[in-house]
Formats: sequence, C-alpha cells, structure tokens
Amino acid sequence: MSIGNSPEDERPFENEHVEADHEEARPSIGRALQQARIAAGLTVDDVSSATRVRMNIVHAIEADDFSACGGDVYARGHIRTLAKAVHLDPAPLLAQYGDEHGGRPAPTPAAPLFEAERIRPERRGPNWTAAMVAAIVAVVGFVGFTMFRGDDGSSEANVAEGSTPGDSASPTTKTKKPAEPEPSDSAIAAAPQDKVTVRVAAADGRSWIAAKDHNGRMIFDGVLKQGDTKTFQDSSKVHLVLGDAGAIDLFVNGKKIEENFQPGSVERLTYTKGDPEAG
Repeated sequence: MSIGNSPEDERPFENEHVEADHEEARPSIGRALQQARIAAGLTVDDVSSATRVRMNIVHAIEADDFSACGGDVYARGHIRTLAKAVHLDPAPLLAQYGDEHGGRPAPTPAAPLFEAERIRPERRGPNWTAAMVAAIVAVVGFVGFTMFRGDDGSSEANVAEGSTPGDSASPTTKTKKPAEPEPSDSAIAAAPQDKVTVRVAAADGRSWIAAKDHNGRMIFDGVLKQGDTKTFQDSSKVHLVLGDAGAIDLFVNGKKIEENFQPGSVERLTYTKGDPEAG
C-alpha cells in the first residue's frame, strides 16, 4: 500500500509543465527580431538606416514595447518592415502579435485620432505672386505698344520707298512676346514662397495617407489609388503620415524628395518652407 499521490494524480502537473515549456520555447516577437538581427550581423543603427524606422522604436519593439508605434496598424507595419530587414518571415510574427493583442483590428477611420480645433484666420501677407503677374503684364503691354508705334512710322516709310519689310526690320520689331510657361508636375513650385506646398503622388500603388496643418488640424485622411495625387498647402508646416511610403512620390516646394522608402513601411514626415527636409 503506497502513501502519497499515485502516478495518475501527478499526470496533470506533468501536462502543465509540458505546456509551459512549449510556451517558453517560442521567443517573443521582440526577442525573435533581436536574435535575427544579431545573427545577420546588423546593429540597431544598420536596421534603422535600412528601414527608416527610428532607433528608439527599434529598441522598443525588440523589448516587446509597442506603445511607441502609435497603434496596432503601425505596430504591424513596423514588425513587417523589421522582419524583412533581418531576413525573417513576417507572417508568423504578425500572427503571434494578433494572438497577443486581440487579433487583427477592424479598419477604423483615423480622423477620430485627431481632435479638430477651431483656429482664428491667419493674417495673410501680400500676394507677391499676383503682384509679379501684374508687373509682367505691364511690361509686355509696354513692349507691345512700343513695337506698334515703331511699325506705324518707319515700316510704312520704307515700303513707300520700295524697300522690303525684311530689309528695314529693326531688332525691336523682331522681338517676340515671351510664351506663357506650360504647367508641369513641378508647377506646384510656383506656389507662394511664404507657404509650404506638398504634393503626394501614388506612383507605385495605393496607400493610406493623412495630412495635418501646423496647428494639428486634419487636412486630409484617406486612401490614394495608384495614379492619384493630392496637394497640401500651409503657411508654415505640413505633417504627413504615409501608410505605404514605398508607393509614394513626394514633391515639396517643387522639388522631388529622393528618399528610398521601403514598400509597406509607415513614415511620419514634416515639411516646412525653404529646403524640403523630412522632420
């Protein structure tokens, strides 16, 4: 007759240990990304430079802290981008993230994330573009008037004497009215210099974008299909969030932004007047 628990009584505890060992065998998302990065011989700085994901976010994700990502949608995008950079299949990591954070969230409009606020109308400065156009029109009109008076005098006299108009043409009569410039993709650059103008073009696919002005007020929130463009303008600053930065071409104050954005990467950018620089 044995004293204590029988082997049958101990089996449930053994099963619990097996399940616990199985859970411990699977590393966390951050740990898996960190191990793969180290195995690839890459530093955090290398990964940040290759993916355009800031170093503090890379450190946080490797510590399984996703609060710095700004939400589940951005967290998934960063996980996918980092996994590809360290040569990992992102699908298992995304599935693990869904298991640990309640599954894939239903798409919701981003507008509620930003609280719209009433702002006072800004005092605008002089419209220098209109002034320049008026000055050009005045100069062209004066030149045309001068040419007309010259034709009334000398040209008629020369024809009466038997000479040809071509023989008596002066350099002034040969001057042609300057042609109006044709609008092009960079015509956005003609925007007033006292403002910042940003043009977003979905060149290589569709992408969700959001744009806010310098006061944080939402200008646009939606999806651009391939071939669509949007232009945003503000007196001092434009904030952008690109859901798939690799599909987007950017033009800021008439200059194309030559950034090697990765497909599927989420980018937060800020542009101001002067030389376009990512914020």
